[in-house]
Amino acid sequence: MGTTNSAGKRLRAKIEAGEAAFGLWAGIPTSLTAELAGATGYDYVCVDLQHGLSDEATMISMFQATQAAGATPLARLAWNEPWLIMRALDLGAAGVILPLIDNAAEARRAVESCRYPPVGRRSYGPIRAELVMGSAAPDTVGGDALCVAMIETREGLENLEEIAATPGLDGLYIGPSDLSIALGLPPGRLVGEMGEDRKPLADAIERIRRACEANGLIAGIHCGSGAAAEQYARQGFRLITVAVDTNLFKATIGRELGAARGA
Repeated sequence: MGTTNSAGKRLRAKIEAGEAAFGLWAGIPTSLTAELAGATGYDYVCVDLQHGLSDEATMISMFQATQAAGATPLARLAWNEPWLIMRALDLGAAGVILPLIDNAAEARRAVESCRYPPVGRRSYGPIRAELVMGSAAPDTVGGDALCVAMIETREGLENLEEIAATPGLDGLYIGPSDLSIALGLPPGRLVGEMGEDRKPLADAIERIRRACEANGLIAGIHCGSGAAAEQYARQGFRLITVAVDTNLFKATIGRELGAARGA
């Protein structure tokens, strides 16, 4: 597999060309939904290991299905823990999204876990990474892996500029539910459907976007609908999750049941 056609290269190249990459957040533990998302045209599928239902074995099958369908496999990990990061990357994630990053030291820890020496501290053993990244060379396997920090706490927001300046970090990803809670707001309303009562969240989102722009980082955000995703693409976000598969499934089956009952 050539590096120009690798899953890791495709996603990074699209974003670097100034295009928005749209993804599905995968909480349902099956390769079928990941395969369907890739076949539908999603740019990436992110397996959620923090709040989703997948385990490691399921994650691997979802990575395989995602890549086979032409999309890029990513993973949102449960924690910013080196062995979890290295394991996910070795097993075929083209990048990791790391939750609850509060400061520059935690961001550096994440970067070091994604990169090989002398830049980082990742141990070499790309058992599936070679298939996803298109090469076994450490510079490619480690250098092309996306390392994205989630900004979703008050501490992360307070330390935003220091986090954004972390060498080797690829992007910042907004977790709007946790960020809403951190700002004293309820998490329920979808991003993109905000009134004046959500202005603190809107301001925080714009501040994070500007920090990405100033530091040459990918601006990412978690949305709950295609309409919200389109809005943030126009604002300059480039790694955009359209929705969560569990929410889409529940909403769709509920809507169709309502139609069947004449509601």
